[in-house]
Amino acid sequence: MAEIEKKEKWYFKTSVFIIALLCVGPFALPLLWFNPRYKMMTKVSISVIVIIITYCLTIWFVDSIKNIMTYYNQLLGLGT
Repeated sequence: MAEIEKKEKWYFKTSVFIIALLCVGPFALPLLWFNPRYKMMTKVSISVIVIIITYCLTIWFVDSIKNIMTYYNQLLGLGT
């Protein structure tokens, strides 16, 4: 009888997690937390890093939108 190989599921591969992280950001964290290969400390560390990066990018995005709105208000003569 042939040995049955225990294959890793595709959604537990590191490459899938990295691609998902780059595409959907923190929404990919469940892939990390359900993965049995990673230790708890690794899961917590990566989660904290992703949350901090997401927070910084959100602040940067909101600030950029405010600057764009200020620019367009001045351009259209709406600002005082």
